Amino acid sequence: QVQLVESGGGLVPAGGSLTLSCVASTRTFSSATMGWFRQAPGKEREFVAGSAPDLTTSYGPFVKGRFTISRDNTKKMVYLQMDSLQSDDTGVYFCAADRWGRGYESWGQGTQVTVSS
Repeated sequence: QVQLVESGGGLVPAGGSLTLSCVASTRTFSSATMGWFRQAPGKEREFVAGSAPDLTTSYGPFVKGRFTISRDNTKKMVYLQMDSLQSDDTGVYFCAADRWGRGYESWGQGTQVTVSS
């Protein structure tokens, strides 16, 4: 498995912004699809954003243009810029890697994001 370490979570007021970072320990980072997921208290984990090796991106329907995923293959890092945060965005955010095109097989420990209303 790949070791993934997230950072950047914290407490932010509604309407504010936050940038999450994830560093990966894998030689195959550039060929991996990297994703961000989140889990709110009492809810299932849900897809937030993904970045494919060809740099195409995808987002969950609730994002509505507020979040941007990006990656730096030289640093083996993936980022999630989150703007216009709402209280519903509160949760633990996880970084994940899909190295072989068979689904996300590696997960980070998560970073807490709390949006105060």
